[in-house]
Amino acid sequence: MKNVLKWPSFMLVLILSLVLSGCSTGEESSNSGGSGESTEAKGTIEQIKERGKLIAGVKYDTKLFGLKDPASGEVEGFDIDIAKALAKQILGDETKVELKEVTSKTRIPMLQNGDIDLIIATMTITDERKEQVDFSDVYFEAGQSLLVKNDSAITGLESLSGVKVLAVKGSTSAQNIREKAPDAEVLEFDNYQDAFTALKAGKGEALTTDNIILIGMQQTDNNYKLVGGNFTSEPYGIAIRKGDTAFVEEVNSLLKNLKDSGEYDTLHEKWLGSKPE
Repeated sequence: MKNVLKWPSFMLVLILSLVLSGCSTGEESSNSGGSGESTEAKGTIEQIKERGKLIAGVKYDTKLFGLKDPASGEVEGFDIDIAKALAKQILGDETKVELKEVTSKTRIPMLQNGDIDLIIATMTITDERKEQVDFSDVYFEAGQSLLVKNDSAITGLESLSGVKVLAVKGSTSAQNIREKAPDAEVLEFDNYQDAFTALKAGKGEALTTDNIILIGMQQTDNNYKLVGGNFTSEPYGIAIRKGDTAFVEEVNSLLKNLKDSGEYDTLHEKWLGSKPE
C-alpha cells in the first residue's frame, strides 16, 4: 500500500519539475531576446550616456590636430578638443571621453567594428568613403600641398617627375598625388610620423598631405617649407557608422552649438593661429 502511494507522488514531482523547467527556459529565452532587441533599438547617444563616456577615434601623430606627448602621455590638438567639447555637450563633462588611436588605414574598420563611436581624425569627406561611413557637416577646410627641404628645387606638382614622394597609407593624399603627378614615385607609410622621419632621412624628396598637417610638421623643424600651394580641397568631417542617421543629426546639432556659442572659434584660434574665415 505504501508503494502505491509513493508512485503517484513521485510522478507528480517529476511532472511539476519538467513544467517549471520549461517555463523557466521560456522566460529566460524571452527576456534574452527582449534585451537584445532593446540594445539594438537604442540610439548611439543613449548608449554613450549609459556607458558614461564617448569613444572617439583620433590621430596620435598629427601635430595641431591630434598628437601624443611622449613625456606626459597626453594627446592634444584641435580634433581632440572637438571630441572633448562633444563629450561635454552629451555627458556634461569634457573628461568623459576615451581617445583611441586610429590611422588613415585603420579608422574606418575600427568604426565599423564598433570599437569607436565616431572618427575625428583629419578625415576628408569623399564619395568613396561615403559608401562605407556617414559624415557630419564639414568642420574644417584643408588643401593638399607639398613639404620639402628649404634648399629643394621642387616648386610644385610640375617638379615631381621622377621624384620620390612620401605619403600615408589609406589617405586621399596618396590617391591624389598619383593622379596629379603620375610620373612621381609614391612611397607610402603607416602614419605621418613615419613619413616625416623618412623625409628627414632622405628616403624621399617631398612629403604630401593636407597643408595644415604639413604646417604642424614644419613647426617642429624649420628646415622644411611648403611649396606648390593647395592643389586639392580637403573638407574634414566627423565619420559615423553607415546608416546611423539619428547620430549624424545629433552630431551636426552639437557642432552647430559649438559654432553658435563661439567655442569653435576659440578652439580654431588656439590651435591654428586664427579664427576661421
